[in-house]
Amino acid sequence: MNKVLKLFLTFFRIGAFTFGGGYAMIPLIQKEVVDNEGWLEEKDILDIIAIAESTPGPIAINSATFVGYKVAGVLGSAAATLGVVLPSYVVILALSFVLDRFGDIEVVKYAFNGIRAGVLALILKALYSMYKSCPKSPFSYILMALSFIAAALAGVVGYSTILVIIGCALTGIVYSAIAKRRVAK
Repeated sequence: MNKVLKLFLTFFRIGAFTFGGGYAMIPLIQKEVVDNEGWLEEKDILDIIAIAESTPGPIAINSATFVGYKVAGVLGSAAATLGVVLPSYVVILALSFVLDRFGDIEVVKYAFNGIRAGVLALILKALYSMYKSCPKSPFSYILMALSFIAAALAGVVGYSTILVIIGCALTGIVYSAIAKRRVAK
């Protein structure tokens, strides 16, 4: 099968069977792209997720775009992006109809509460998977804790979390430069 078509179908399936947005899609993207298809390695996925999270737009669409580009260039990028967006568009269209007509029914409310719990579990799984793959050091743990606190305060204080991401990137660059100098001596 053509790689571009395979990208579209893979991301269409991911988009169709994931509730909860981009963070809930991360484990599925990882499983499909690394384990099932072998298009990329685990470290590539971590890099793509870091970039996708740092760039404007939804993380799922950005991830699909970057994966598609890495696998099959510009056409792969377009196919993966369309594949991940199309199911969401159709589902949102259908859900808006359902909620408009049946949103006050208790069973529908309970169903959406259950979906929220499932989404939380998928996000925690993605967090755990990324944690296992990241390098661990006292510096990493301190930076993680400080960035969590800064991100939590971002909404309270009124600044953007993009400043936290930029700060972490700059801190990582400085730390790596210092570590390289120490090794060189």
